[in-house]
Amino acid sequence: MRKLAACKQKKNMRYSASITGCLLLCLSLSAQSLVLECESFPEKGGWCLDQQFMDEMGSPYLLAHGMGVPVSDASTNVDIPSNGTWHVWVRTYNWTSPWSSKEGPGKFQVKLGGKTLKTVLGCTGNTWEWQYAGSVKLKAGETTLALHDLTGFDGRCDAVFLSPDASAPSAEFARNPVSSETRTFDFVVIGGGISGMCAAVAAARQGVKVALVNDRPILGGNNSSEIRVHLGGTIEVGPYPALGRMQREFGHSKGGNAQPESYYEDGKKQRFIDEEPNVTLLAPCHAVAVSMNGQTIESVTVRHIESGGEIVLRAPLFSDCTGDGTIGFLAGADFRYGREASREFGESLAPEEADNAVMGASVQWYSRQTPKASKFPVFEYGLNFTPESVQKVTMGEWTWETGMLHDMTTQFEYIRDYGLAVIYSNWSFLKNKLGMYPDRALDWVAYISGKRESRRLLGDYIFKQDDIDKAVFHEDATFATTWSIDLHFPDPENSKYFPGEEFKTRTVHNRIYPAAVPYRCLYSRNIDNLFMAGRNISVTHVALGTTRVMRTCGMAGEVVGLAASVCVRHNVLPRAVYRYHLPELQELMKKGAAVEGDLPDNQRFNLQPNLTAPKALKAE
Repeated sequence: MRKLAACKQKKNMRYSASITGCLLLCLSLSAQSLVLECESFPEKGGWCLDQQFMDEMGSPYLLAHGMGVPVSDASTNVDIPSNGTWHVWVRTYNWTSPWSSKEGPGKFQVKLGGKTLKTVLGCTGNTWEWQYAGSVKLKAGETTLALHDLTGFDGRCDAVFLSPDASAPSAEFARNPVSSETRTFDFVVIGGGISGMCAAVAAARQGVKVALVNDRPILGGNNSSEIRVHLGGTIEVGPYPALGRMQREFGHSKGGNAQPESYYEDGKKQRFIDEEPNVTLLAPCHAVAVSMNGQTIESVTVRHIESGGEIVLRAPLFSDCTGDGTIGFLAGADFRYGREASREFGESLAPEEADNAVMGASVQWYSRQTPKASKFPVFEYGLNFTPESVQKVTMGEWTWETGMLHDMTTQFEYIRDYGLAVIYSNWSFLKNKLGMYPDRALDWVAYISGKRESRRLLGDYIFKQDDIDKAVFHEDATFATTWSIDLHFPDPENSKYFPGEEFKTRTVHNRIYPAAVPYRCLYSRNIDNLFMAGRNISVTHVALGTTRVMRTCGMAGEVVGLAASVCVRHNVLPRAVYRYHLPELQELMKKGAAVEGDLPDNQRFNLQPNLTAPKALKAE
């Protein structure tokens, strides 16, 4: 039995009971018509809940991620209002349409009232759309509706529309929250990756009441078992060696990207948050709106990705740890995207002209040995592999990277889907055209793509290459960045065969000495009460090459959490900490936020390359 670890839904018992009880969302659009939101199906079977593209296409959806093997049905019960013929429409998308005009691979059908509707869905069209599934005669009362996957190749369904007449639903329909409440905290952290976890706990240990919002059920961001990137960078160095020590409390013991689920120790990260009484974890919830009063955030609205229930979170302080700078963007914060021109900051590693190129996102994968020969379906959807261009490997980690020339915030579904398409196409060519690896089968393919770069929110200072090269002294120095300036670029060999749509990258490790990042890079220059930590802090594209690795991001979060506690104690905003309370923050950084006592040295892998890796390539 294939284990789809990436689809496991872990329950968070601390989430507000007012919305966890609502598992099915039905919107009445006209007399008797119903819309069933698929993400709220109580029985998801083998389908995964995918929330990555809510800002892009409007909703979470169910994904039949079986790696070429059909997954078990997802289902829900629905109360049919009256006897008669009921027409069924589904909102779906033919995900290989950007590269091929063929009928797509993501095929599924709808079962309703014990009958399978004949129309095969998800394999036509070229955008998210309502497709007609057919009609069935039903009696009034409760019956079962199911999504029946046919291929295991990432068919997707957002919603099902039931109507007593054959007219199609409108292209857009209102997604009203099932329920709404308002809650107030001292500090709200959006993003449950390593930086958000550290920000929340560092503040909480100073007595601050914190809400931590994570839009997936598993904490850790790229370090979770859903994405499987190991922690990188060195903690406990620089002007404040206590910073980063708290990561020993949850850091995993084994190194390696794209390894078995157990390597990433999700439970340890969950306990790290659960054991803090001052942290309220809201998961899985996605931030959907920001309410402003001038240049101050008054509240952030988050939506539960299964039930649709919403919570309005009010606080005097917020931290954007989303990676994408989503809260800052919604609030109108100044930001940058892409690469600066070399002349702007005098950066020798920057391009001559500014552009929108970024480091890509990785869909990692691996295969397993099988006791006998195994087959894989032919998968050919516009990516024309040859014996020269095919990758003759049995796994793919950080170098499998897509989207460098696309927008990580508005085209991310395309970017992730291209990552899936190249894996399946490559594996199909190896198995079916070259006859290689007859006794291997795909064992794990991430459906959540690990991003490296998108928006960078601007603070009162922008950290740049010169700060690193010259070890510039800053009076507000905080954590030290230690990783090399590690800027990924398309692999020239891959560019020969897939120009402009590369899926393999390379890097050069430009080694550095540890360089301390100013506190002024950790709060917005134009949104008064917004901190940021993680890969969306105030740095240039070049400097991001070193600050983006997760242990370093975690130290940024730790500093933000400590600074938030200073703000709460004195009833001031982030900039005032720099102007009037910097000595207090410095005293807190000397102590750090770790618990007292001996802690395991569980992070001896993947340290700064200039100490451990004399030659590239070894990167995230």
